[in-house]
Amino acid sequence: PSRPLQSVCSPGCAISLSRYKAAALVAKSQKQTRSVDKAALDKLQPKSYWLKRAQTAFNAFIRERDYNLSCISCGRFHDGKYDAGHYRSVGAMPALRFHELNVHKQCVPCNQHKSGNILEYRIRLIPKVTQEIIDWLEKDHPALKLSIPDIQAIEAMYKAKTKVLIAERESNMAAA
Repeated sequence: PSRPLQSVCSPGCAISLSRYKAAALVAKSQKQTRSVDKAALDKLQPKSYWLKRAQTAFNAFIRERDYNLSCISCGRFHDGKYDAGHYRSVGAMPALRFHELNVHKQCVPCNQHKSGNILEYRIRLIPKVTQEIIDWLEKDHPALKLSIPDIQAIEAMYKAKTKVLIAERESNMAAA
């Protein structure tokens, strides 16, 4: 620019500046549209979608909580993947789906290939929790009726709890 209020130096620069501004405006508009679309899509999701997300967050918390423990069923440590194994399965007792005393770290062979290896699970669960708690877990419980906002709150809570446990573990490793 040769003058104080001039924003470009030539017609070619004016064309390229206008294209740049137009592209930036389109990108901003698309970003806003995507965020609006995501919010609208979240409102359309069924309850099962939110239950799956909450279950994923809960399972991650259980694996982090029991990070230094062995498999609840077989008692071994290995380099493989671990699951969050339910003592009373979600199908058998949905009310205990998000109950922390009902779920413990379990290796994939025990959880998936041996259907939870429940007899060994129970034997190793007795020293970890009291017999009274096991008796309570084995009783019938009233159905758990959660709304979508309740499920979203569960997901948020367990994500936050998991973050805290990871931060504690990392600070302990750094201190050691």
